[in-house]
Amino acid sequence: MLVIAALITGPHRFSALHQKVGGISQKMLSQNLKSLVRHGLVDRRVEPTVPPQVTYSLTGLGEGLAEPLCAMMIWFGNNTDAMIEAQERHDAAAKPS
Repeated sequence: MLVIAALITGPHRFSALHQKVGGISQKMLSQNLKSLVRHGLVDRRVEPTVPPQVTYSLTGLGEGLAEPLCAMMIWFGNNTDAMIEAQERHDAAAKPS
């Protein structure tokens, strides 16, 4: 989700994407990008430079996913407090007396 959201603003090189996503190892980001490329959501473009420059961007399919995904992330952001309160009520009710 975070990689798709980060690419909404346009193409990013790996290092910029790593900084933007944050909290993820380079290995995990690389694995996620490979999976997103495989599923047709992200395009991987390699420039024939030394060293090669790799740029990632959303495909049309990825752009189609980005809008509802962002709406869902906004929903979670707007409802986080209510969900935490619900969890606390649930946990309090589940405690043995």
